[in-house]
Amino acid sequence: MRDEATALLGGRVIENPVSGERILIRDKAAHEKAAHEKAAHGNTAKADGALLAWELFLAPGGRVPSSHAHPEQTERFTVTEGVMRFRVNGRRTTLRPGQSILVTAGQVHSFANPGPRTAHVLVETRPALGMADLLETAAAMASGTLRSARLLPSVPRPHELILFMRDFEREVRAPYLPAAAVRAVIRPLAWLIRRCGLDARYRRWRPAR
Repeated sequence: MRDEATALLGGRVIENPVSGERILIRDKAAHEKAAHEKAAHGNTAKADGALLAWELFLAPGGRVPSSHAHPEQTERFTVTEGVMRFRVNGRRTTLRPGQSILVTAGQVHSFANPGPRTAHVLVETRPALGMADLLETAAAMASGTLRSARLLPSVPRPHELILFMRDFEREVRAPYLPAAAVRAVIRPLAWLIRRCGLDARYRRWRPAR
C-alpha cells in the first residue's frame, strides 16, 4: 500500500474516530471556481460546485455510522486498495481494487471494510453542495462526543442531530421516511433550538467559513 502519509499531504484531512474514516478532500477550491465560472456564463452548473472529489481511507472493521441517502447527489466509489462491502437499497456488493459502484440520488446505502487492511477508495460526489462541510461536521461531532463520554453517552444529543439534519437536508436524509414530512418536523424544531440558545456545542463543531 502506498504511503498514506504522503497521500494526505496538501489536502484537507478529516478524521472520524467512531467510523474509522480518514478522508482527504483534494482541490475542492478548484472545483468550486470552475462551477462559479460556468454559472457566471449562464451554464446550468450550480455555483456550489459541480463535483467534490475525495479519498476515503477506511480502517479494518470501519463502517459508515448508519444507512442514509443523498436526496440530490450521486456518489461513485472506486476501490483502489483493500476490500469494501456496500449495501445499496438492500442489496449487498463486495468490491475489490479496480471495481466501482454508483449510488444514485435517493438510494439508501451504507458501507464497511470487512478486510484485514485499510481500504482506499476514490469518491466522486456530484454536485458537491455542502458535502465537505457535512463530512467535517460529522467527524467533529464524533470527536466531541467521545471526549465527553465520561459524562455523556458518546452520541450527539437529539437536538444536535436535528440541527445537523437541518443544515444538511440537501446532502443527507434518513432512510425510508417521507422527505417532506421530515422537513416539516425538522425545520421548526431546528429554529426553536437555535432560538432557545441550545446550539452552542453544535456551533463549535461546524467548520468556520
